[in-house]
Amino acid sequence: MAAKITVHGLTMSYGTLEVMHDLEFEILDKDIFVIMGGSGCGKSTLLRHLVGLMEPTKGSILYGDKDFTATDPADRGPFIRRFGVMYQSGALWSSLTLGENISMPLEEAGIVSAKTVKDLVSYKLSLVGLSGFEDYYPSQISGGMKKRAGLARALALDPDILFLDEPGAGLDPLSSRRLDDLILRLRDSQGCTVVIVTHELASIFGIANTALFLDTATRTQGAVGNPADLRDHSDNPAVRLFLNRGETPAKTS
Repeated sequence: MAAKITVHGLTMSYGTLEVMHDLEFEILDKDIFVIMGGSGCGKSTLLRHLVGLMEPTKGSILYGDKDFTATDPADRGPFIRRFGVMYQSGALWSSLTLGENISMPLEEAGIVSAKTVKDLVSYKLSLVGLSGFEDYYPSQISGGMKKRAGLARALALDPDILFLDEPGAGLDPLSSRRLDDLILRLRDSQGCTVVIVTHELASIFGIANTALFLDTATRTQGAVGNPADLRDHSDNPAVRLFLNRGETPAKTS
């Protein structure tokens, strides 16, 4: 299967501080790809590079056969219109209703028919189990519902690729599991590729096809592959330590 996203020789820095270097991986079409690692390893920084909010120190990011990093930021519209992004906090505008939050990207995309916008908002909320909540404000709903509303907004323009930054952060285990199940259903029903930043092992093993481990000790990737395979067979002790909740099992063949 052809790669949806190809990252080649990527180095990320904040000024003179190198965060990660020589990242090299592919994300396949309709994959659920997890970026994992300990706190401060650069997971969210990598996501910001993938969506163009930060520029790499070195290396390239390709979408299909098109070089995203070599494209002038002013000309990246065709790439960015394929993206749906859900930030860790949900990033909902507190002064707007859920319906108004979701309608913003639709209106910015040039959809001016009030009926079309209303119908699309209702549909996107129904996809995440929030039918009838169009007129609610973020302060009136639970943390799990805010996450789902943020996901509905990320889905507003039928993205080809969904980027989710710590979607389960701050949720209780049951709400987190329900959100994972929702992500799986959306991938299957919408046919999108999903890239998730998380350190939650339940989510990693529950929904990821492929996982990338960012190693803070070496400041590069420690492994990439199926999470269960990495847990049981990785040659990298740091990867097995992370995926076994701090216990280092004997490597199996």
